[in-house]
Amino acid sequence: MSFFLDEINSCLWDKLAQTDKKIVLYGMGDGAEKIRSVLDSIGVGVDDIMASDEFVRGHSFMGIRVKKLSEIEELYGDDFIILVSFGSQLPEVMDRIYEIAHKHELYAPNVPVVGDGLFTLEYAREHYKELQAAYSLMADEQSKKVFENVIRYKLSGDISLLRECETPKSESYDILQIGAEEVYVDLGAYNGDTLSEFLNETSMKFKKLYAMEPDHKNYQKLKRRLYMIGSALLEAYNCGAWDCETTMTFSLRSGRSTRVGEENPHRCREVNMMSVDHMLQGAEATFIKYDVEGSEEKALNGTKETISRYRPKLNVAVYHRNEDMFAIPLQIASLNKKYRIYLRHHPYVPDWDTNLYCI
Repeated sequence: MSFFLDEINSCLWDKLAQTDKKIVLYGMGDGAEKIRSVLDSIGVGVDDIMASDEFVRGHSFMGIRVKKLSEIEELYGDDFIILVSFGSQLPEVMDRIYEIAHKHELYAPNVPVVGDGLFTLEYAREHYKELQAAYSLMADEQSKKVFENVIRYKLSGDISLLRECETPKSESYDILQIGAEEVYVDLGAYNGDTLSEFLNETSMKFKKLYAMEPDHKNYQKLKRRLYMIGSALLEAYNCGAWDCETTMTFSLRSGRSTRVGEENPHRCREVNMMSVDHMLQGAEATFIKYDVEGSEEKALNGTKETISRYRPKLNVAVYHRNEDMFAIPLQIASLNKKYRIYLRHHPYVPDWDTNLYCI
């Protein structure tokens, strides 16, 4: 770990600050706006915006007409850098991104999903001891490879590092050794997609299901999706996972992303928050999934009693905040020292499906 950090002298943002090549954002939306904001802060302009051919209809984004790749090539030859500004796990979309990366200089800049700051080389060196301690907790060689590759990716934006270490999502169930008598707690249950996945993997065999989802529309979809499961077997709560019982302001975004914040008061509402320990009231959980848009630390703290008493299997997302890669493994180890901690990255560009699996 020390060798790998010592051999890196700069990060992607340093490279972009020094290049004379044209900067082209690939994609539109929140990701593009975040990347442009960082570029503005380092004095780098956006020269153009491109999208996949089927999304180019003569419209503009951020005051720039959106172009096809063929138009970008005609304008700049090969004298441009493409910055991927969206995320996807769709195989056809990922294949397209890698195909473009084979032809042109392309990066997927790492900007935190939640929180401020960037994962720069200075940031990595500042948190070197925590990174080293988290790395030492990894239970197998694949976990260590994922740890190194994801950190390298965060610094370089090089998506080939993600492809080198990715493994199928189905591997998670093998690591966790999911059985037929699980008490499954799904935090950030969205519309019930991961609950449905769990039911498929276990052939509908389980002891009990719990779900928390803060967004009301998603919660209603979850209930409709799992209508066949009675209330005795499924307890679903329209609330967010936290370390205590309270209410908080949530920013409601499109899709599955609902997070704590007040970015736009017209798209926020008060949401009830609850800890897992409070929800379970001392009852057992055997498997808990945490994908709560950057609130994983709080949600884990709200599971202290359950983790200490029962040591449930854990599936924890570690890609929302800059500190997640080191802070969350260290937190889990402090909650129960008996855990074996595995790290996997599943197919996704950027690193938005990087998870800890703890048994």
